[in-house]
Parts: sequence; C-alpha cells; structure tokens
Amino acid sequence: MTDLFRRRMDLAIDQATDAGLTGLLVTPGPDLIYFTGYRPVITERLTLLVLAAGRDPHLIVPVLERPDAVRAAGAGAVTITGWADGADPFAAAAPLLDPKGRYAVSDNAWALHLLGLQQVLPGAAWTSMTTALPMLRAVKDADEVRRLAAAGAAADAAYEQIVGVRFAGRTEHQIGTDLAALLREHGHSQVDFTVVGSGPNGANPHHEMGERVITDGDMVVLDFGGLKDGYGSDTTRTVHVGEPTAQEREVFDVVLEAQQAAFEAVRPGVACEEIDRIARDVITRAGYGEFFIHRTGHGIGLTTHEPPYLVAGERRPLVPGMCFSIEPGIYLPGRFGVRIEDIVTVTGDAGRRLNNTSRDLRIVA
Repeated sequence: MTDLFRRRMDLAIDQATDAGLTGLLVTPGPDLIYFTGYRPVITERLTLLVLAAGRDPHLIVPVLERPDAVRAAGAGAVTITGWADGADPFAAAAPLLDPKGRYAVSDNAWALHLLGLQQVLPGAAWTSMTTALPMLRAVKDADEVRRLAAAGAAADAAYEQIVGVRFAGRTEHQIGTDLAALLREHGHSQVDFTVVGSGPNGANPHHEMGERVITDGDMVVLDFGGLKDGYGSDTTRTVHVGEPTAQEREVFDVVLEAQQAAFEAVRPGVACEEIDRIARDVITRAGYGEFFIHRTGHGIGLTTHEPPYLVAGERRPLVPGMCFSIEPGIYLPGRFGVRIEDIVTVTGDAGRRLNNTSRDLRIVA
C-alpha cells in the first residue's frame, strides 16, 4: 500500500502545482484516508498532512497518537512528527509551510485548526480542496471500483430481501430499521442513511424515515446506503403497496425513462452537465419538469457525496474511473414521489452500473 499512497500523493502534488498552489494541507477524514490509510480519532488536537513540491510528505500528529500513525501511515510513505500537549501545534507546523504560500485545505478541516494556521502564517492564502482541486479523488483506480461494486452488490442484496417483508401496517421507521440491519448483514460497517418515504412523505427527497404507518395504495421511496470496506453504497428503488393508479404508473415510467436515457449517455468526454440535461429533458417533456428538484447525480467513493456532480454548469468531462449516481426523481407535494438511482462507473467507451436490481416498479404487500 505504501507505493499506492505515494503515487496518490505525488499525483496530488503535481495537480496542486498545475493549479498554482504551493501545496495541500490534509486533515482527518476522507482525504487523509485516501493519501495514507490513517483514520485517527477526530478531536481538537491538530493532525495535519503537508504535501508540497520539493518536500517529502510530512504528517504532524499528537505525540500520544504517533504509534497509531506510524502503524497506519508510516512504512516509508510519510515522515511523522509528534507534538506534545502543552506545545503549540501550529508553531510545529509552520516550518513546513511557506509563509507566503497558497494552500488548499481539506473541506472538513476544523475552523479551529485553520484559524490557528492563519494566526502563525498571516501572509499565506487558503482555499478549499474541492474549490481548487475538485477532481482530486474523482477518478477511481481498479481497486476502488471493485470496492464500490462490492458495496453496490451488498446494497442490492439488502433490497432483494426488504421487498419480501410486509410493508402495509408497519411504520417507515420499522422498514428502515430492517433495511439498516440488512445492510449490516451484507457487510456494511456503517449505515449512513435509510430514506423510507411513504405516500406524501415520498415527495421529500431526504425524508429518511418516520412514524407514519404505511398503507395499501402507498408509493414508497427506498433510498439507502453506507460504507462497506471503506467505500460507499447508495441506491434508490421505488416500490408500491398494492396496485398503482394510472398516474402513479405514468410518473414511475417517466422517471425510469429518464434514468435509462441518462445512463445510456455516459461515456468518456461527455460533460457532467449533459447527463443532467438528458434526464431533465425527459421529465420536462412529460410535463413534470418543475417537480424534479435536485441534480441528477453525485460522485461517490470514500464518502457518499463527492465530485463529480451531474448538475447544470458542471462542464468537466467524464473520465474512465469516475463513479457517480444517476438518480432522477419526480416529487408531487402532498401526494407521492418516485426516484430511481444506480451508481455508475465510466468505462473506456460507456458506463457500467454498479447496482443491478430490477428498476421496474416492484409491488409489495
């Protein structure tokens, strides 16, 4: 793994240089995991990886955590320095930084830490990692795609089981609890969300789950995911309790058509916003454009939401190895919602779904 992490750090330094940056300041969270494999406890104590051209990668950690850092991230990939309680961690970091430099900082850095760095380096400039290098982690290697595919397959297995339970007469919370348990049963170490939006609650894309009792005739949106072996799953299927009405069937078919059209458009070189436009055009032509109220997709990897984003204005081209959701939806306030979502990876000439359960409207009891 040392070689992999070093390649990632070297590539990031090259990208930073091309973007006019002096370097990158990486704090605990997905960026630090990506570059070192180190997952420290996130506290007020400063942990900071400094990546800059002409310098070996350097990780500053609380001295009491240095043994853990050496085991996780040592192995020759980085130089590790500990700082002791009572010392100034920002003064310890300052010699590694250019006092007039321009640095990209991990998006999830604590304000406490960034403000401390600003105080000791008032002449430096700072920007967010995503603003400066939005595609830093967007293109996955073969192992990352494999992990995402395994997470998607586990989520698919959970879905195939949840549609076999009884929905009518049970609360959204009960279905969501069952779904979370199934994700863990199929290897998820972390469940991040279980949206169970029944009837009118399905018109809220992020409803998650509540105490509403599901009844015969409800459309139910199931959106769920988490982490398996460090990489994310995220899929949505919409089911119906009993037979749907003609309009429910119509809305579902429009969303299905939009999702399929967007998937078929995936190939290298296509702008991210074009995938959004294609899905949106299908829904707009059917007369439901005002009820598609979010972007068509988001990237996924070590976190559930990360670049690239499939949204109007994002003109960056798709690149082989990018992985993202395609999830158009229609939400009729006070009535019901429909969303269909798969994770898709870009191949050499097309797209490949990482979720493979049926996208047809499933009738549940």
